[in-house]
Amino acid sequence: MNDWTAFGRVDADGTVYVKTAEGDRVVGSWQAGTPEEGLAHFARRFADLVTEVDLVEARLKSGAADASHSLTSVKRLRTQLDEAHVVGDIDGLVARLERLAGLAEEKAGEARAAREVARTEALARKTALVEEAEAIAADATGWKSAGDRLKEILDEWKSIRGVDKKTDGELWKRFAAARDGFTRRRGAHFATLDGQRKQAQTAKEDLVKEAETLSSSTEWSSTANRLKDLMTEWKAAPRAAKEAEQRLWERFRAAQDAFFTRRSEVFSARDAEYQGNLEKKQAILADLEAVDVDADSRAAQNKLRDAQAAWHEAGRVPREASASLDRRWRAAEERIRVAMDSAWRKTSPQDNPLLRQMRDQVAEAEQRLERAKAAGDNRRVKEAEQALASKKQFLALAEQAN
Repeated sequence: MNDWTAFGRVDADGTVYVKTAEGDRVVGSWQAGTPEEGLAHFARRFADLVTEVDLVEARLKSGAADASHSLTSVKRLRTQLDEAHVVGDIDGLVARLERLAGLAEEKAGEARAAREVARTEALARKTALVEEAEAIAADATGWKSAGDRLKEILDEWKSIRGVDKKTDGELWKRFAAARDGFTRRRGAHFATLDGQRKQAQTAKEDLVKEAETLSSSTEWSSTANRLKDLMTEWKAAPRAAKEAEQRLWERFRAAQDAFFTRRSEVFSARDAEYQGNLEKKQAILADLEAVDVDADSRAAQNKLRDAQAAWHEAGRVPREASASLDRRWRAAEERIRVAMDSAWRKTSPQDNPLLRQMRDQVAEAEQRLERAKAAGDNRRVKEAEQALASKKQFLALAEQAN
């Protein structure tokens, strides 16, 4: 440690002086011991000041201390030196403090500039966040993602420091207003959506009720078409609330499945019946196609008459086989008709037994039609009408030919 006592003296009456560039200055009085002990006492006080200056300087240069606080400390120490009761290199310490004051002012200026830059950046960040929040509040329709983003903006907002209180308060008001506006708009949207879903639920409940009513219908064609229309209406209708939508859909599908399952069972049974009818008609047709019309036209005509009755009694066949079977039937009829025409030309109308037989067949067909009408059997009526028309046609052709 420096010998600070060299900067002081004690006179005969015990007055203690410190030497400065401006002359000696009284710093105290010493009566408790020798002059050397007195100087040592006041030198220790100066050493304490030096230690405090050392600490301020170290903290300032390391950046650990706030420069403005360090400047305040330097100024305080400089002021204390003018009245300090110490012995030491006052002038040297003053010069040192002045250098530290300059350094502290420089660093304080740098800190102020840095704070201003940080404040500007923080202001820009918060302003950008506010503007983003206002844009979300005005236009966003992705409600979940927009709501999540507003939460992220709030978290980011809390992490930003450095904006002055007044400006920060004004920006916060804008952000809070934007967030509240978004919340209200989202609430209004879901309120409207809830109303629409309730309307959709009512509409789909009506569709379900109609489908359930139709599920027991036996009007296969018209009901199937109506159920398809109901499905189209279902798809076009807005969605109800998730649970209601699922519940109604399950009922709707169950009603459809019930109808189409029953229809499939009926059609399967009918197809089995029609397959048997097909086999009967194929056998009838095979016998008719095997008739030798040239050998005995009358026998062929009788065979055709019996085949026609059996054909109509056999009933319907599967749709996919109907066309080809009808073509074969018409060809067989035409072959026998041509043979009959040839035979009729050889006999007079009065003596032609075939004409008498055909008139009898027409009369018999008329009676069969009347019986079908009396029984109220639409299918038999239709088949009897077809048979009668065919027999009348053959009779007319036969009469023209004779």
